[in-house]
Amino acid sequence: MRIAILDDYQGVALDTADWSVLGADLEVFREPLGDADAVVAALAGFDVVVAMRERTPFPRAVLSRLPGLRLLVTTGMRNAAIDLTAATELGVVVCGTRGGAAPTVELTWALILGLVRGVASDDAVVRAGGWQTSVPGDLEGSTLGVVGLGRLGQRVATIGRAFGMDVVAWSPNLTEERAAAAGATAVTKAELFERADVVTIHLVLGDRTRGLIGADDLRRMRRTAVLVNTSRAPIIDQAALLQAVAERWIAGFALDVYEIEPLPADHWIRHPDAPGGTRVLRSPHMGYVTRGNYRTFYGDAVEDIAAFAAGSPVRALTG
Repeated sequence: MRIAILDDYQGVALDTADWSVLGADLEVFREPLGDADAVVAALAGFDVVVAMRERTPFPRAVLSRLPGLRLLVTTGMRNAAIDLTAATELGVVVCGTRGGAAPTVELTWALILGLVRGVASDDAVVRAGGWQTSVPGDLEGSTLGVVGLGRLGQRVATIGRAFGMDVVAWSPNLTEERAAAAGATAVTKAELFERADVVTIHLVLGDRTRGLIGADDLRRMRRTAVLVNTSRAPIIDQAALLQAVAERWIAGFALDVYEIEPLPADHWIRHPDAPGGTRVLRSPHMGYVTRGNYRTFYGDAVEDIAAFAAGSPVRALTG
């Protein structure tokens, strides 16, 4: 059995699980493979591919050109970059792994705290020989707006309450009862963006949520408010985000997700200072990246492969 382990950016895949039990020929790819032709060329001859989240897309056009592929393992139980319908039709079994919600929740709050309290900018001032130059904001007594009150959003809301924040929430199907159970108040989308001092996004990307947050929403935000996105970049209209920054509609934003990943070197978000002097925090899609989560991801990947080889796939995904 030949197994390809993709997008192991940190070079930890082989040390995070016991792959020896498979008795297989392993090859690790640490860098992105490139476009569809490059993916097909690199993976020709592999029986099994282990994909890290959505770093490498597997549309029908790629899967159909990998006739030797028998098993595709993705970390997590959802991967929008894999065409599950095509995989089933082509006889490719797709299996997922478990994964924890805590890492993304923790990073969300790291970004909120870093943004509101100016941690990165204060660090830069001290390193440059300076001292106190700014007056940061407060969490206690302010309003947290949670867009998407699902598994992650509920945990983020709970922590917001612990900081003494007033929590409001909105999502397309949110009821007052579900919001109250999470310690939040259900409001309209417009009201959330008008009231919140911190807006944080926790929605799954799909047809209904792509571009869901647009210029009208960002214009409603207070000029002192900040926006945090640890979900998926296309949920926010990226042109509207750039306009909001350039015209200083908001005080700052923090991102862990981008339309193109890895982020191109010349992308405007990489600039040291965003247009308009807006505060910015950038994280390279680290929401799910922790030692514990990687142990779960790769440990389950080994289990998936062993179960498939034994004729009894586990955690199988279907379209």
